[in-house]
Amino acid sequence: MLANSGIISFLPMILVFVVFYFVLIRPQQARQKELKAQLNALRRGDRIVTSGGIIGVVQLAREGTKEIEIEIAPGVKIQLMRENVSQVLTSTAKPANDGGKPAK
Repeated sequence: MLANSGIISFLPMILVFVVFYFVLIRPQQARQKELKAQLNALRRGDRIVTSGGIIGVVQLAREGTKEIEIEIAPGVKIQLMRENVSQVLTSTAKPANDGGKPAK
């Protein structure tokens, strides 16, 4: 009888943890995985937002390096670590037009 009351008293805390896992933790892990894939696929011409809120266009992104070069204004280029990119706004890795004629 005493063992059952101990399990029952911990049941609400276990239930709260399970709800937090499925509502908060799991979706955040999926977003982090998606962002990491986007950062590895950065190419020239991608529009990004840095962790500081600066919007820029990728000018140089070499495979296997942690640094990228972005242009934040005409003629103003800065070096940035890939980890400091918080969002990829538009990506040139995705086709702009799926079935139409190529732009001239």
